[in-house]
Amino acid sequence: MKRMILAAAMGLGIAGTAMADPVLGTWKTQPDDGSYAHIEMQKCGAAVCGKIARTFNDGGEYKSPNIGKTLVIDMVPNGDGSYAGKVWRPSNDKIYIGKMNLSGDSLALRGCVAGGLICSKQNWSRVK
Repeated sequence: MKRMILAAAMGLGIAGTAMADPVLGTWKTQPDDGSYAHIEMQKCGAAVCGKIARTFNDGGEYKSPNIGKTLVIDMVPNGDGSYAGKVWRPSNDKIYIGKMNLSGDSLALRGCVAGGLICSKQNWSRVK
């Protein structure tokens, strides 16, 4: 009986690990005017959200007033490595239609207007 319980518990643990969303973790944004950030992607309900964890410029790490703010908002996985939700652009304080595509340790992120017809994109790389 103890072996059955132990086996069931181990099975659930392995299944829980296998079911973790592959986009979770820390990502480095594409540099913009020499500055970039580390975004911590975490579950937020059934979706994924990303908060600004660290910021860097030509002089190294600095404390931005945007640290802790949510940049990737309610990205819902489509099951094929793509996600749909919203993104916040700190430079103009606007929220856009967001799309992400995961490919290994690369994450293509787009912020779009006009129903997704006009998009700006960045390629992020996995930190951990």
